[in-house]
Amino acid sequence: MAFARTCSVALVGVDGVVVEVQADLEPGVAAFTLVGLPDKSLTESRDRVRAAVVNSGAQWPQKKLTVGLSPASVPKAGSSFDLAIAVATMAAAELIDPRAIADLVLIGELGLDGRVRPVRGVLPAVLAAAEAGYEHVVVPERTAGEASLVPGVSVLGVRSLRQLVAVLTDGPVPEEEPDEEGRPDPMLAGLVVPGAGVGTGLAADPGEGPDLADVAGQRGARLALEVAAAGGHHLLLSGPPGAGKTMLAERLPGLLPPLTRGESLEVTAVHSVAGILPPDRPLVRRAPYCAPHHSATMQSLVGGGNGLPRPGAVSLAHRGVLFLDEAPEFSGKVLDALRQPLESGQVVVARAAGVVRLPARFLMVLAANPCPCGRHSRQGDSCECPSSVIRRYQARLSGPLLDRVDLRVEVEPVSRADLLAARGEPTAAVAARVLAARERAAARLIGTPWTRNADVPGHELRTRWHPAPGALAAAERDMERGLLTARGLDRVLRTAWTLADLAGRARPEAHDVDLALELRTGIARGVPVSAGGPR
Repeated sequence: MAFARTCSVALVGVDGVVVEVQADLEPGVAAFTLVGLPDKSLTESRDRVRAAVVNSGAQWPQKKLTVGLSPASVPKAGSSFDLAIAVATMAAAELIDPRAIADLVLIGELGLDGRVRPVRGVLPAVLAAAEAGYEHVVVPERTAGEASLVPGVSVLGVRSLRQLVAVLTDGPVPEEEPDEEGRPDPMLAGLVVPGAGVGTGLAADPGEGPDLADVAGQRGARLALEVAAAGGHHLLLSGPPGAGKTMLAERLPGLLPPLTRGESLEVTAVHSVAGILPPDRPLVRRAPYCAPHHSATMQSLVGGGNGLPRPGAVSLAHRGVLFLDEAPEFSGKVLDALRQPLESGQVVVARAAGVVRLPARFLMVLAANPCPCGRHSRQGDSCECPSSVIRRYQARLSGPLLDRVDLRVEVEPVSRADLLAARGEPTAAVAARVLAARERAAARLIGTPWTRNADVPGHELRTRWHPAPGALAAAERDMERGLLTARGLDRVLRTAWTLADLAGRARPEAHDVDLALELRTGIARGVPVSAGGPR
């Protein structure tokens, strides 16, 4: 038989499309033709596959070989098709039974010596194969743990093409010589790509990351941080340099609850495609933290690049924290590009090669100085910036963007008394309250698509879950005076629900709404706040 077929997966963003790999051998001058919209790295697979087959002890067919990747209209990129092309070619040459590979999904890059090298995006590829009904997947041994996260799929991890051929032909499986101990492993080069993370780091395990107790003073900012973690509310920290804005933001991931199984798979899929998934941690269980530099471009922040778009910082922060330090220094167009993902939880990027939807449900934290020199305050202090310069600087954060920020807090300079005072509450104590508040919200929202207060649409929140009678009076007055937009009123109500959840109340009362207004507008409402959170 001169024809064989098997399957692999093409990634479009973080979604996979099952691709049928067909190999056809015909009499004629020996040639290798690859069709089906391959990119440059995939076109080069012809040389990799030929050398891998020969160095694995098999004979390369001296015939006209045509390999087709179907559907032909879907662009294919990367080297993950190497293994499928090699096996389909060997089956067409009757070195392998074609029936043994017809329902297999093969993913992996081939080295010239026949070793199967790991590739990025194994998890979303296996998820796509499972959704399409495939039950057997072959992946590089280094990524077998990542592929095994998908339930209902039998995963075979192989180290070389020789091993796979032995399994398919029921022959003795050869033992591959391991790399010498102490030498760097070149097989890991395909998994982690330096510079692809755009300032991304995975949150540390509980007890290992920075502790909130290290932050001196900042009672109001600590409260805002707790509320942001409990309800998923976006946060703006404004204050002079050295007040602790970055310290607060870095401790926010430690307050977030562990990811659920579904959320972990979503985050792991994005990090696998981006090439920042640690080889020893195939499943991301803690919320990620992404802090791009203020010189970040539009493509690096929201996604893009040549050909099909790749995940940007907003997707790398999916289900975690996106921290924009020195926010006014970012390009205005870059900041305004965040408005769509802040509302929808996803990024839709259209390019000539196709349209890609990337997940982007993150908790945004902005940090800003009050002026270029950083010394401007309500007391005057020693700021020498002209008023026009201060206005232009503060106007870099546009009104539509700030309207989507629920909490806006002034971070005051730390005093000597704050530095000498006893340490504040540790991260573990605050995280326990955050988890309890999240559980109350989830119990109230059971049977709906939402689990956090920040995700509930305003109309649903106003019509299905009512605050205490008269609780919204102050917010409605602010809306009539033009201090709040309709979106702002909805966001104040969401924050009030979070404050009620933190305090263990069944529904928001007037002082919850007043405190929510104070956190949003910065105008004091005379609401007392205890050291352990809202009461």
